[in-house]
Amino acid sequence: MSAIQDILINAQRAKSSILAMDNREKQQLLNHLADSVTARSAEIIVENQKDVIKLDPNDPKLDRLLLNTERVLNLCKSLRAVANLADPTGLLLSEKILENGLKVSKVTVALGVVAVIYESRPNVTLDVAALCIRSGNVALLRGGQDAYQTNQILVSIIQQVLSESSLDPNIVQQLPPEREFIIDILTAEKYIDVIIPRGSNQLIEFVRKNATVPVIETGAGVCHTYVESTALLNAAVAIVINAKVSRPSVCNSLDTILIDQAIAARFLELLSAQLEKYDVEVFADDQSYQLLDKLGFNRLNRAAEEDFGREFLDYKCSIKIVSGIEEALEHINKYSSKHSEAILTENQELAELFLKQVDAAVVYLNASTRFTDGEVFGLGAEIGISTQKLHARGPFALEKLVTEKWIVKGTGQIR
Repeated sequence: MSAIQDILINAQRAKSSILAMDNREKQQLLNHLADSVTARSAEIIVENQKDVIKLDPNDPKLDRLLLNTERVLNLCKSLRAVANLADPTGLLLSEKILENGLKVSKVTVALGVVAVIYESRPNVTLDVAALCIRSGNVALLRGGQDAYQTNQILVSIIQQVLSESSLDPNIVQQLPPEREFIIDILTAEKYIDVIIPRGSNQLIEFVRKNATVPVIETGAGVCHTYVESTALLNAAVAIVINAKVSRPSVCNSLDTILIDQAIAARFLELLSAQLEKYDVEVFADDQSYQLLDKLGFNRLNRAAEEDFGREFLDYKCSIKIVSGIEEALEHINKYSSKHSEAILTENQELAELFLKQVDAAVVYLNASTRFTDGEVFGLGAEIGISTQKLHARGPFALEKLVTEKWIVKGTGQIR
C-alpha cells in the first residue's frame, strides 16, 4: 500500500476542492478541457502511436487503442456534451416534516472517490474524468499497460487544466498500471468509495473476487440476435452485419446469430455473401455448417461448446439454428452475459414475449445491438455498460455517479 498511499491520500484531500465547485464552474472546466485536448490533439496522437506500435497489427485490441484526429475530436464533443448535462448532485428527492417538527429531506450527493479499472481504451480516460468532475467525484484511473503513454498525456492535460482553474490537480489521478499494485487498489476501502471495472470477463471476475471496496460491474458483452421466422430478411441481414462488423472490438457487437429453422436456408444464402465481404469467420452448429458448406462459404468452422457464450471482439461469430422462440430464449438465457440482446421479427406477440423474458440490460426489437452506448442514449458519455441489477443497469453514466444523503433539521428535538 505504501507505494500508492500518497495517491490515495491526495485523492481524499481533493474531495474538498471539487465539492466546492458549483454547476457553472464544472461546466466551464469541462469546456476548457475540451479546448485543451483539441489544441494538443497532434501531441496526443504521437503519444498514442507509441502504444499502438507495441501491439500486433492483427490484435483486436488495436481498434480500441487507436486514436486519430477524428476520434480525438469526437472525445472533445463528448466532453462538451457532458458539460451540457444537468448536474446530478444536490437534487431534492423527497422532503417532509414529521409530527415532532423535524424536517427530513433526501438529496443526491457525489459518491466520493471513484476508481475505474479498464484495459486498452484511452477514450475511457477522458470519459471517466469528465463524468466524475461533472458529478463532483474524484477519479482514480487505472488503465492498462497497452495504453500507458496515451493515458499519461491525457491525465497530464486534465491535471494542467485543473491547476489553471485553481483546483486541486489530484481530482483526477492515474494509478500505476503494474499488476503488483492491483490488490492494494482493490483493498483500499479507507480511501476509495467505489471501484468500477471495465473490460474482459477475466478482469471483472478478478475484481469481484478480490475487492473489499464496493464494486459496480460493467460487464463484458456476449450479444445475441435472434432472426425469427417472420423477419424481413433483407433488413435482418443489414442489422446483423451492422451489429457484427461496424466495430467488432467493442462490447455491444454481435457474437451469436440465432436463426429460425423455417428461414435458415434463405437467410444464410443472403447473409453469407455479406459475411464473406467482411471476411467474418463463422463457428457454426451442425445444421448451419451444412447449409454454409453447400453455399461454399470460406471461413467456416464447426462450433464447439465454448464458441457459444464467447465474446469474440473480432471479425468472428457463432451461428445456431433453433426450432423457434422457446429454443432461442433457452439458448440466450444459458449463454447471455446480460448485456444486449435482439429479436428481429414482424410477429408482435413474439416480440413482446422476447422483450419481457430476456434478462439483459438492454433488449432490442428490429435494431442493431450496436446502439447500446451512453452517448447514443443521450447520456453524454458512459463509464461502461452495467450488467448487474443493483444501483445501476445498462449505460453507466452521469446520473448513476451519485448516491443519497438524508438531511434532518430540528429545533432542539430529542428522542
